[in-house]
Amino acid sequence: MKKETRSADAFPSVQINYMDDQAVDILSHHLRNRMQHYSRDYSDIVFLCIGTDRSTGDALGPLVGSKLKKSTSSHFRVYGTLDEPVHAVNLRETLDHIEAEYQKPLIVAVDACLGRYSNVGNINVHSGPLKPGAGVKKDLPEVGVFHMIGIVNVGGFMEYFVLQNTRLSVVMNMSNVIVDSIKKAGTIIFPTRSRTFISMKARLTRS
Repeated sequence: MKKETRSADAFPSVQINYMDDQAVDILSHHLRNRMQHYSRDYSDIVFLCIGTDRSTGDALGPLVGSKLKKSTSSHFRVYGTLDEPVHAVNLRETLDHIEAEYQKPLIVAVDACLGRYSNVGNINVHSGPLKPGAGVKKDLPEVGVFHMIGIVNVGGFMEYFVLQNTRLSVVMNMSNVIVDSIKKAGTIIFPTRSRTFISMKARLTRS
């Protein structure tokens, strides 16, 4: 695991390859700490999974969203699935909806990314907003209090072509690790799946 420079909110960035045997444990521990840290300041945890199923490499976000939405309890809100993707065309509209729906949402952005050959397969968690579309020269709004990215292929040239020709197995396996990490973090924060979820908004109101 590689840890990068500490950010302003004291959380280090985390980088680990999806094939690492400890990937789920390391990522879930990190996500749990982040979500618990932010829980007093935000009303709901919203995973905003960005991408499209029209491109293999760019389908990481929608795959994560679909799997997470099918398997998770009411602890997390999920936007961006294979059936209802969030992408360049509707990202601003989706953000407006989230801001109107929740008092102060903790938005966690999830997206695919292109990078160096040596980093392909890595899953990174960084503080601060994601800049979606930057790799393919699109000007889109920044998203998230923190974000997760999966480096699915090599960047630097012919990005659209590279995304289209990314191996599906890499994207599928990476999405499984991300979803399992989020689910494991959720079961630690909310250990009893059968209990009625008390939103952090309610806790804020009482405090």
